[in-house]
Amino acid sequence: MEDLHDKTQGAAVFDVAEFLSQLIRVPSCDPPGGELEVARLVHQALLSLGIGAELDEFQPGRANVLGRIRGAGRRKAMVFSSHMDTLPPGATGWSRDPFSGLIEGGRVHGRGASDMKSALACMVAAAGEIAASGTPLEGDLVLAFTAGESNDLLGARRFAAQGLKDEIGAFLCGEPSDLDIIVVEKAVLWLRLSARGRIGHVSGEGGANAIHALMAGLERLKTFTFDLPAHPLLDGPTLSLNRIQGGSANNMTPEYCEAVVDIRLPPGVPADVILDRLAAHLGEGIALEVIDFKPAVEERADSPFVALCARICEEERGERPKILGVSYYSDGAVLMDGVEAPFAIIGPGHLGASGTADESVPVENLHCAVAICRRIALAWLGSGA
Repeated sequence: MEDLHDKTQGAAVFDVAEFLSQLIRVPSCDPPGGELEVARLVHQALLSLGIGAELDEFQPGRANVLGRIRGAGRRKAMVFSSHMDTLPPGATGWSRDPFSGLIEGGRVHGRGASDMKSALACMVAAAGEIAASGTPLEGDLVLAFTAGESNDLLGARRFAAQGLKDEIGAFLCGEPSDLDIIVVEKAVLWLRLSARGRIGHVSGEGGANAIHALMAGLERLKTFTFDLPAHPLLDGPTLSLNRIQGGSANNMTPEYCEAVVDIRLPPGVPADVILDRLAAHLGEGIALEVIDFKPAVEERADSPFVALCARICEEERGERPKILGVSYYSDGAVLMDGVEAPFAIIGPGHLGASGTADESVPVENLHCAVAICRRIALAWLGSGA
């Protein structure tokens, strides 16, 4: 691992931009997954900063990292949450190598620069500053860095199975927010819609076309309405048809066809209510199956934790942060499910840049995020901002 400590001023200073560049240069796209090499870099960085850390390769090539600065045990832990996987870069649209990690023009460039290796690097740097200060903490500061967030929250589910949820006293996630404060994220419901027909050769008369049957259902899907009350920080619920496949041969009537739908819902809407209404709307012949459900996460916009985050963000940024809601999900969908603890998302990445070409993040945002994370942790864990 490269030396990421600038010693020109005497005391060692962790170079957060260079560390982010190093993380970007190691691909960890999901699919197909394979965060292990990034996890090794993160694990080694934490150890080099004097932070206790464990690397958990729970599947071949898939790994979580858990870091911990021990507190006095008088308060539950504050959890810093970031994921190590990124979306694939795609084949076109990039003016630079997506895995160059180039630092140029006051920005760090490459896949994961915004979503969200930047936040991970900032949380490592902030924890390093806290560890170096020797400031006593009332509770543990836990760094929970995951694999597989982008698709199925694989790493978060692993942490939940290991009991991490029981420790959470406050949860700070670093998903992209432009250093504004996100307090609510939508629930996500992935459904498989399917229809069955009867296979037969197209030259005969014995077939029944499953694709035609499903397409009729999908036409009805276009007229489905949610009729839900508005949420003050979110746009309305959304429904997106994202995949369709069917048939087995060019000259055979398809006996099966399926489509995958992504539905995003505001907090407080039971998934089974939507399922029942959707099934009634689609009618007979269309089967519905839940592929996955990720619950919504919400913190009161006027809670003491959000007020603390807003004050620190304003002092570090020089302007009052916006309080927002988002349609994306985070590891909080798993780790905060059923947990009574405050939650917020604050990250240096750009809110609209996830999955785009020429992804980048301002170096200035990195330094600001380090200070924000450090001060929130120190204030919440009882040692003052």
